[in-house]
Amino acid sequence: MPDQPAPRPVSAVPRRLRLICACAATAIIVVMTVVAVLLKSSTTGVVAFHTADQVAMVGLGLALGAGVLWVSRPRVDADAEGVGVRNIVGSYRLPWTFVRAVRFDRHSPWASLLLTNGEEVAVLAVQAADKQRALDAVQGLRALHAAAVPAEDPSTRTQLLYE
Repeated sequence: MPDQPAPRPVSAVPRRLRLICACAATAIIVVMTVVAVLLKSSTTGVVAFHTADQVAMVGLGLALGAGVLWVSRPRVDADAEGVGVRNIVGSYRLPWTFVRAVRFDRHSPWASLLLTNGEEVAVLAVQAADKQRALDAVQGLRALHAAAVPAEDPSTRTQLLYE
């Protein structure tokens, strides 16, 4: 049997999520800036608005926009040695020997890695909303995993529910 070429490295980000977050962040910043501009130095009888309040509104809009953009942070990078997963809050670098399977169930919103110790790591960068891009990324991850981990004896392998 001829040797098959080594699988190519995989890199994926949630395209649709990034687009939605960028639009939402832009809208928040624009709305807060418009509110700040319309909030002229005046008084409502109870509260007096000044230039500092206008600057604070713009600053608040920028902070909220940055928070929304933070949600679009996920990324996955995989090569022959292992897989790096960056989610919204945490990051992981795992060698392929720690990964038992790459899961992407039919109704799952994102892919996940089933580890040999029974834990599961969400791969938020590979989202079902990205359709074909997500499928290509999962196929690439599975090819890298298959190339890096020697085949198990089927008689000793426990069956997974999703296989």
